[in-house]
Amino acid sequence: MNWSDPVIQAGSIAMPLFGGLMLIALRIRAGRRPATLRKIVMPPLGMATGFIMFAFPVTHIPWLWALSAFGTGLLMFSFPLVVSTRLEKVQEDIYVRRSKAFIAILAVLLLIRLLLHGVVENYMTIPQTGAIFYLLAFGMIVPWRLAMLSDYLRLSSPLREAEE
Repeated sequence: MNWSDPVIQAGSIAMPLFGGLMLIALRIRAGRRPATLRKIVMPPLGMATGFIMFAFPVTHIPWLWALSAFGTGLLMFSFPLVVSTRLEKVQEDIYVRRSKAFIAILAVLLLIRLLLHGVVENYMTIPQTGAIFYLLAFGMIVPWRLAMLSDYLRLSSPLREAEE
């Protein structure tokens, strides 16, 4: 496959842009409905199926690159999401309350991803670039969702209800 084909190049930018904008739209809507354990846990589990891509040699990258991408997501990009996402109990339901900066943070992360795409693509193929950014995103979502899970369990615990 010719990875330098202009259509493939345009698609490699358009698809992440579309996906990022859809994610922002979904996150805006998600705050209107109560959070559930399933809604918190399922995104990283569903995203984990993406590791299947590494069964194909075209996506293989050096281990150091993979660990670096995952670590960057884990240590740098997850932090703004964790800090800007809070759960609060409203009567019997638990809702996700994000700061006003949450959507801006997602937009900036998407912009960084799109800007870095062109740089990273100079050193590897489009499928390898996808693998790098997949690992970065997975490293970002896991601590974010673990923090949400911790808050959710704390708010829904019977001990908390007995204290109130």
